[in-house]
Amino acid sequence: MRYAFWPGCVALGACPELYVSTQKVAEVLGIQLEELTKASCTGSGVIQERNPELGDALNARTLAMAEQLGLPVMTICSVCTGVMNQANTRFSRHPDYLERINQFLEPEHLGYGGTVDIKHLLWILLEDYGLDRVRSFVRRPLKGIRIAPFYGCYILRPSAVLGYQAHPRRSNYLEEVIHAVGAEPVDYFGKSKCCGFPIVTMNLKNSLTMAGNHVLEAKTKGADCMVTPCPLCHLNLDAYQPEAAKIQGKRLDLPVLHLPELLCLAFGLLPQELRLNRHVVSTDPLLSRL
Repeated sequence: MRYAFWPGCVALGACPELYVSTQKVAEVLGIQLEELTKASCTGSGVIQERNPELGDALNARTLAMAEQLGLPVMTICSVCTGVMNQANTRFSRHPDYLERINQFLEPEHLGYGGTVDIKHLLWILLEDYGLDRVRSFVRRPLKGIRIAPFYGCYILRPSAVLGYQAHPRRSNYLEEVIHAVGAEPVDYFGKSKCCGFPIVTMNLKNSLTMAGNHVLEAKTKGADCMVTPCPLCHLNLDAYQPEAAKIQGKRLDLPVLHLPELLCLAFGLLPQELRLNRHVVSTDPLLSRL
């Protein structure tokens, strides 16, 4: 299996542990990644609010590179997944618009024909690879561990452009992966809500209140940790968790794993290989139980 790999800005910057663990997952599963090293930020939905054509041109450029390789795109970020699929939908619905966007790509001798599929690693595991095959690589079943899934907005909404009509189970894929690695998923209201990161620079208190509410609810429901397919969610739930705890007025101390980290732990990789020490909230209490 081979994919054009776009790790996204955060995995290459603030969360390099996500990039490392993704490479290790691919190695274990035998997935070949052709990294799009010349690709650029998707715009995160922020550029699109100010300049929609610029945001779409950035994504068309990345998709054109994948199209030249004849490969689908693999992402490891909910935001990248959502933003790229939204752009791709506009291109498919409005060929004249894509033609105009392609004019921005001409100086690099690029052009996008609209043929590329964009899939998050989470979707690939269940739809392309298969959970039975994933289970066959589990060497350290996470028995007795209760894990709260947290999806992130952009991998769930808007469902009309994210393939939910064809794949209605996508809103439950994290739970299926948690079961596959031998752990128990924790059901709670906040798992499909916004983490608060989009407003972190505009309204820090409300942003951290949202994050704190989700962490506190998951912990109250008995979670030993959370897992997310989105590094931006990870930043708000992990890096800002100490500040969120102050707003809640309660200790939280709930570890938050990236999806590839969860898989690597179940595959038997050592924590130091995964750079788990980069997390703000210590993963030691969780690791001591494995």
